Amino acid sequence: MCHNWQMSPAISDSHPALSRARKDVDGALVPAILLSRDYRILHANPSYRSRYQEHIRLGEDRCHEISHRFKGPCDEHGETCPLRQCIERDGPARVLHVHQCRSGAEHVDVSMEPVRDRQGQIIAFIEFIQNLTVASPLPGVAGLVGDSAVFNRALEGIRRVAPSQLPVLLLGESGTGKELFARALHEESIRGSAPFVPVECSGLSASLFESELFGHEAGSFTGARDRKLGLVEAARGGTLFLDEIGDVPLGLQVKLLRLLESGTYRRVGSVEAIKADFRLVCATHADLELATQQGRFRLDLYYRINAFPIPIPALRERLEDLPVLCAQFLEGSGKSLGQSALARLRQHTFPGNIRELRNLMQRAALLCDGARIEAQHLSLMPSRVGERELVSLEQAERDYLRWAVQAHPGDRASLAKALGVSARTLYRKLAELGL
Repeated sequence: MCHNWQMSPAISDSHPALSRARKDVDGALVPAILLSRDYRILHANPSYRSRYQEHIRLGEDRCHEISHRFKGPCDEHGETCPLRQCIERDGPARVLHVHQCRSGAEHVDVSMEPVRDRQGQIIAFIEFIQNLTVASPLPGVAGLVGDSAVFNRALEGIRRVAPSQLPVLLLGESGTGKELFARALHEESIRGSAPFVPVECSGLSASLFESELFGHEAGSFTGARDRKLGLVEAARGGTLFLDEIGDVPLGLQVKLLRLLESGTYRRVGSVEAIKADFRLVCATHADLELATQQGRFRLDLYYRINAFPIPIPALRERLEDLPVLCAQFLEGSGKSLGQSALARLRQHTFPGNIRELRNLMQRAALLCDGARIEAQHLSLMPSRVGERELVSLEQAERDYLRWAVQAHPGDRASLAKALGVSARTLYRKLAELGL
């Protein structure tokens, strides 16, 4: 497939702009190449050759052939082409790709800069490639795993915002792995060597939340025998992660806003202002904009924490990642996923998302006596219309809660979190349904 914008102008290898570009490529600390407008590699630095292919036919091999194993440009295979973006924007471009290097597939951050002649026309491109260590398209590593388009978009958002100090709001359903994305953001930032401090907001009362967040002085309330440092202080120099920020009591939202606006806080029972030093990352499964309209969440706090929102996809939106995720959760079990099991999983909507899939795989590994997990080893609740007859909502809730209680390996508090409700609400519903 040939586009007019891909055609290379007639330029000499000795063109001054190309000579300068080759020096820039050689001086790069990361893999880098010089490209023609029709994707041909004109020059490659040693780091690129070491990572991808030692013997490159300069002027013949194309970038997509070496880094992707594609016969055509990457935008013809479901990925965004930075070279095409450069031409369309008449300026630099940056994308997140999955490259095939010598050691296997890996996530990379690709930056591309145009090379111009004296008339300002783009005659070539320099591509710089940085490896991402916080995620992998292959199983067997700790952290984020996947290579679907929606997963990569969330990962690209993490990569872009990490170097800044902007507050980040991760938006996604319960069980989608928001804390893993928050940790990845922390590790990619300049604060990566400092503490990452997660705070679960949903299970804390107003008094306990304030003490946990800001700490307290000895004798400040009954039972406070000693001074206690808060989590804000524990996160000094690092990242404070407030999970389920929407569950913070309305009265405490004022104090949290004051912390963010002034950069100072006071321990409970103290009048001394302490300087805070942390990067804020929040997460929620709730619709905070709706909560502000209903008066359950402060609008000024919402604007403070929503500086850079990143949607985290639900598992049903990234079913292409099922094979690699299942392999990740079966790591070390000696089991693999059969085709019938994979087909059954693809029909499921996963209300519990990644957390539900992990539990399914761990349970299936125990139920399977052989080496291959098939559909009969899965205990799935029907989740699509047409998979069962219509029943009343009360009966559907009873059936689902009965299944959830049996399927969930943790305690009631963690089950409530997986279901996206408070522990009190779960206890009440179980009591009402006689469960």
